[in-house]
Amino acid sequence: MQNQRAVTADPKDNSRAIACLVTAFASDPFIRWMFPDTRQYLKYFPMVLKHFAGGAIENGSAYRSEDFRAAAFWLPPGISPDEEALGEVMQEGVAAALQPEVFGVLEQVGEGHPQEAHWYLPAMGVDPICQGQGYGSALLAQSLQPCDLGHVAAYLESTNPANIPLYERYGFEVIGEIQAGTSPVITRMLRAAR
Repeated sequence: MQNQRAVTADPKDNSRAIACLVTAFASDPFIRWMFPDTRQYLKYFPMVLKHFAGGAIENGSAYRSEDFRAAAFWLPPGISPDEEALGEVMQEGVAAALQPEVFGVLEQVGEGHPQEAHWYLPAMGVDPICQGQGYGSALLAQSLQPCDLGHVAAYLESTNPANIPLYERYGFEVIGEIQAGTSPVITRMLRAAR
């Protein structure tokens, strides 16, 4: 990142960090399969982020670039997404015909987490006009520090195959896939404790 660095996001940063992630995921294969209509996406995806990854802000484990062009929301060991609220958003926002597949994917996501203690990265993204400029690397370098200091594993599900090489450069390894019906494949990745 040119003259940028990753910093811990404050609660006052929440709406800007979520807006950054909404922009970053605008062409994500899985997310747009789930919310193909633009209005549907803009209405419901911010709520998905709030309930799926929002605990990161409250726990001091959300990061952003200084210019809000990139953000990463991490959940520490023992902290999980708000599954009940997330389910309500999905029931309201996802087309009825697609809901069985979406809930099938979400069930696999919930069941696929490692048994060992781990940090979980439910959302990380970079504004498309800034991709390839080192934002993702800066976020990962900063946000993996608590994992390494605590000697704890890190886990994520990549909804976009284009992001897998970046995660691999930071020590993540592919450990499986998630897919239901017509959904795009989601790649499960684990970074062993160091």
